Amino acid sequence: MTSHMAREIAAQPEVLRHLLHEERENVARIAAHIREVQPAFAFMVARGSSDNAALYGKYLFGAINRMVVALAAPSLFTLFQAPPLLSRALVITISQSGRSPDLLEVTRNARSQGALTIAVTNHPNSPLAQLCSWVIPLHAGVERSVAATKSYTAQMMALAMLSACLAEREDLLRELELLPDQVGLAMGAEAEVRVAAQRLADATRCVVIGRGFDYATAQEIALKLKELASLPAEPYSAADFMHGPLAMVEPGFPAILIAPGGKTFEEMARLGRRLKTFGVDLFAISNRRSMLEQATVPIPLRGSVREWLLPFITVVPGQQMALHLALAKGLDPDRPRRLSKVTRTR
Repeated sequence: MTSHMAREIAAQPEVLRHLLHEERENVARIAAHIREVQPAFAFMVARGSSDNAALYGKYLFGAINRMVVALAAPSLFTLFQAPPLLSRALVITISQSGRSPDLLEVTRNARSQGALTIAVTNHPNSPLAQLCSWVIPLHAGVERSVAATKSYTAQMMALAMLSACLAEREDLLRELELLPDQVGLAMGAEAEVRVAAQRLADATRCVVIGRGFDYATAQEIALKLKELASLPAEPYSAADFMHGPLAMVEPGFPAILIAPGGKTFEEMARLGRRLKTFGVDLFAISNRRSMLEQATVPIPLRGSVREWLLPFITVVPGQQMALHLALAKGLDPDRPRRLSKVTRTR
């Protein structure tokens, strides 16, 4: 029987297409209001997979809109009662459910300070949506698997739409219109992903490494491997990995490199070559032949997008890998142990 997660991974192209169609005018209005207000910086509020979407947003709004972007530390609000000054901030709270108490508290405090607040949520009638000045509904439908897949890429799409509209870049919006089909193509590496999952079945730990926009992808793939397959997977930026964690690698150590073409490729390729000299078991998600040829387990990246949109297609093989690794280990990918769909933290 096909799992809910498998169906939700497969649903992503249509979810993205629907979101783009339904919310383009709304997002354009929000962007126009942001330009009018001219906030001093953006403040992203999220947890879990949504936090990884926020990390993508940090690179996105920095690269496309030249904005200063900070990621929230909710405990400053909920435990230390020492919130930062947000009166001139654009506060974007990202939550699939819109119900996490700590995210609500951060947003409530930000609004009381006079910040411009935007909710990115799958539940437009949620407490979060009711708190915010503006709402971008994700239109992802019910996500029955505990692990986020379609809601994660929908969150990134909402942020990408906002970034493109804020920059008043019709060329970027046209690229977004082509994106759902490219995400569909990225699902075509499932045979290679199954091989990767079988190879990881006996692993006791691994690292997932990306850079730039795909640092968020490294975080998200590592999270999926941990929550679905109980595999201790540590995410790193390629640059940070060289500043110490490199010392732990040894022959047979599994390293998953997210290395598509773009400004980060040469550095990722150098890291891959260095890891191979240490006998590392190299898994490569890439569309570059040179990277795939040096990998122990090549995972060819299908789909063609510019660098700012790569995380939409690079995450797909990682989602599939976590799914198939869970199945290979006899685990239920729809119900990871000890986890629930809505996590209530402070």
